[in-house]
Amino acid sequence: MPDDRSRKRAASTGTIAGPAVTARRPEMAWTPGSSVHASLASEIGLRIVRGDYPPGTILPNEAKWSETFNVSRSAVREAIKMLMAKSLLASRPKIGSWVEPKERWNLLDRDVLAWYATAPDRELFLKTVQEFRHIIEPEASAFAAMRRSEEQMAEISQACREMGAATNLQERTRADTRFHLAILRASGNELLVPLGVLIESALDHLFVFVTREHSDQRRAQSLHEAIEKSIRLKRPAAARNAVHRLLANTDEVIQRSRR
Repeated sequence: MPDDRSRKRAASTGTIAGPAVTARRPEMAWTPGSSVHASLASEIGLRIVRGDYPPGTILPNEAKWSETFNVSRSAVREAIKMLMAKSLLASRPKIGSWVEPKERWNLLDRDVLAWYATAPDRELFLKTVQEFRHIIEPEASAFAAMRRSEEQMAEISQACREMGAATNLQERTRADTRFHLAILRASGNELLVPLGVLIESALDHLFVFVTREHSDQRRAQSLHEAIEKSIRLKRPAAARNAVHRLLANTDEVIQRSRR
């Protein structure tokens, strides 16, 4: 939370206790199919995540945002509410809105993850995603091998086949994401299911990054098929090891891309 001096200055002037807003009116990236306030929330949220407004920064007041982006004050209010719901912002009367510490941000929120993935330190984001996968996916696959139903197995197998039959990057990425989400659901652990939001959003960016030009598609497909086979044959240890091999391959791809 900002100190008293920052609060008083912000309350009286409506200015930022941090990066200054330039006189030139910035362009707002309109999200297709989204409302004005959702597009505004996306614009402000992206700026927060990429570090334009560090934690503790007092943001402009409603009037300033309205003038800057040529939107109504009601749109500004709704945008601020959206960002507060994602725990990026906090607000109090006569003080205004300020950026919350990073540890309070809702990183399981789809929008926050998307903003992170487009931030300048994208490589750090990819590394964080990979660490998460190493922690979660091997054991989730082992549980899936023990607990999956026939219906869940069919979903995993279908996604694996669609990966192999994909004719473009978008089709393959979608099938790849469905494959991993299906395994999470088949693990039978209810606490893993909400992590599907993180998997779906974060892995989508990761897969696009590693498959665009750096990875061997045939090897990647073979590694996924080994996971599918181990789960289908109900071999938890083999499923766990197969996931470890897949993750090691992805780690190598990321390292090669950096070089």
